[in-house]
Parts: sequence; structure tokens; C-alpha cells
Amino acid sequence: MDLPKTGSEQEERNSVLTLSDLVKSFGLKIEAGKDRLHEEVTGGYASDLLSDVIAHSRKGNVWITIQTHPNIVAVATMKELSGIILTGGRQPEAETIQKAEQEGIPILASPLFTFEMVGRLYQIGIAGMSPC
Repeated sequence: MDLPKTGSEQEERNSVLTLSDLVKSFGLKIEAGKDRLHEEVTGGYASDLLSDVIAHSRKGNVWITIQTHPNIVAVATMKELSGIILTGGRQPEAETIQKAEQEGIPILASPLFTFEMVGRLYQIGIAGMSPC
């Protein structure tokens, strides 16, 4: 059930947020793609199953995951995602960083676990998508 939004909540959800805004808001560590932090974040998607991300994420989404291997860069590139946030204090593999730099995919890292990161993103206006 969707709760009615207050005026300020609705305005916040309508404002444009970038990866740079997320870095500043949450103190995210930039692991790769620092030149592309201007990318607009159109929404968010959280999953650790690559096939699920391929099937359901949308262009411009920021992807929240615990996966650290190079295949996350391939998925993010294919789906034209704005970036990837690794949660739970995970660090990308060296090959993942190299591939992300080549493809221009920002990878950010947070000590927060996925559940809390998604909640905080939602609070600042990054919404998921409706299943309908």
C-alpha cells in the first residue's frame, strides 16, 4: 500500500539525483568510474542474482549488490545502469575495477548492509519500480 506523500517528500522524489550526490550523502567509497559520477540515478535495483538484474533493472538504475566479480560490470554495461553500490563492506576484485574503468561503470562501496542501504536510498528519493 502506498502512503500519501507530504509536499516536501514529493518534491524530494522529483528532484534529480546523481551518483555524486549519493557519494556525498552516504560517504561511499569510489572504487571505479570517478569520472562518471555525474550520471543521473533514475531508480534503484537490489539483487545478487545476475539474471534477475538483467531481467528487471532499468536504464539509469543504481544497482545494489554484494557481488564483487567482473561479471557485475558486464551486466551494468548491458543494462546501461548508472552505477553499482557494493554493500556489507565488500571490495571489488582487481579485475572488476579494471573492467569497470574500461567500460566507464562507477563502482561505489558502503559498509552498510543491503537492507539499510536500500532504505537510505529510498529516504532520499531513489525509488524502485512497481511490480505491475
